[in-house]
Amino acid sequence: MRETANLFFRLRVRWSAWEIIFWLAWAGAFFYPGINLALLGQVLIWGLFAMSLDLVLGYRGIPSLGHAAFFGIGAYTAGFLGKYGWTEPLSGLLAAGLVSGAVGLMTGRIVRGLYGVGLLMVTLGLNLLLYDFVDRSTKLTGGHDGLQDIVIAPVLGLFRFDMSGHTAYVYILIVTFILFFGVRALVNSAWGLSLIGARDNSRRMTMLGAPVAGDLTWAFGISAFVAGVAGALLTQTTQFASPEMMSFQRSADLLVVLVIGGTAMLYGGFFGALVYVVLRDQLAALNPIYWYFWIGLLLVLIVTFFRTGILPTASQFWIRLTAHQSKRNKLPGSTSL
Repeated sequence: MRETANLFFRLRVRWSAWEIIFWLAWAGAFFYPGINLALLGQVLIWGLFAMSLDLVLGYRGIPSLGHAAFFGIGAYTAGFLGKYGWTEPLSGLLAAGLVSGAVGLMTGRIVRGLYGVGLLMVTLGLNLLLYDFVDRSTKLTGGHDGLQDIVIAPVLGLFRFDMSGHTAYVYILIVTFILFFGVRALVNSAWGLSLIGARDNSRRMTMLGAPVAGDLTWAFGISAFVAGVAGALLTQTTQFASPEMMSFQRSADLLVVLVIGGTAMLYGGFFGALVYVVLRDQLAALNPIYWYFWIGLLLVLIVTFFRTGILPTASQFWIRLTAHQSKRNKLPGSTSL
């Protein structure tokens, strides 16, 4: 029995060829001449942010309308550290994640007994409270003008953030991959299966003895940690933090990203971020006023033709295609290449 369980988890954590190609493509983009590394860095930050929400929404089934609060907490923590003398980026990144994670754990303790509208209102309320505080605290946070005069030292004392965005892109990519590697290992472990089980039938998981409430609290904490690191990455690479980072609009945009890419796949957030950020950049350049109309139209089309998101739909199509091809190869008289 134990050997069967070990084999099951080994198969779950095994990396597929598509996953390796996905990350190699991001690494190879660095060497592509003329590519917009600043835009790709934004895509990775949004993808990391979306992955943090996917952990609680996709794998645990808990919706949140205020996830930007954790993103903003990480962003402002990194900003305050850089502004007031703690300029080392890696330790600042860790500190920002830990502060956001601590707030996430407290939030998880609050929301784990809530469902439906009550749950949505609590997460939204947290978001609005923090946004209003940051937006009005002119002396502390800079208010509308944002937190400025942030100084970030070179990474490892060697690689300075330059205008070309080369250092920032590599920095964002490495941090994103490390966090993705960790979250991927978690969701493919027994703890991840417990999250999925509680999402599908929490009462049955409780009867089986699974710590459903505790798992939810830790899921919120880990999700907030990842979101905080994403916010800190944005602050450190731009050396600026603004109230918009924790606005409700950013939480809504994050849900749009997940709807586009698909939930409960981790990679869905990255595909959704790629589509959303690139389209936003192109549409805003064409029409700075009405570009959101086209984003809304895209959402309608995706919900109509890709009900579970682009990546899950494409994955299901590929599975059906390979299964059909396998059946054809097994038919009498058929030949396989």
